[in-house]
Amino acid sequence: QVQLVESGGGLVQAGASVRLSCTASGGTFSNYAMGWFRQAPGKEREFVAAIFRSGLNPYYVDSVKGRFTISRDNAKNTLYLQLDSLKPEDTAVYYCAATTRLFLPTNRYQYNYWGQGTQVTVSS
Repeated sequence: QVQLVESGGGLVQAGASVRLSCTASGGTFSNYAMGWFRQAPGKEREFVAAIFRSGLNPYYVDSVKGRFTISRDNAKNTLYLQLDSLKPEDTAVYYCAATTRLFLPTNRYQYNYWGQGTQVTVSS
């Protein structure tokens, strides 16, 4: 069983950048495809991005394409999400998640393990 811990959130102004990290322990990180989700107050948790075990061919929700970049370092057991050109509507708790699926799910219920989340707040 893998444990996930996110870090790197905070309060930033619109247009700024933030890098989130998700460190895995207790399992073989490279055995899992990984994803980032976010949940704004009063809204459902939504898919943001996902990446294969190899780190190739990441996939993004349309609203973050060109602004967010997902990556991973399997040697460091760490997943990253670089958030650039942030907008107030990006404000949410960001969660990383791991899946044993061989494809990249966008459905939260297809992920096996979750972190506790890290808050990103973007002021206008």
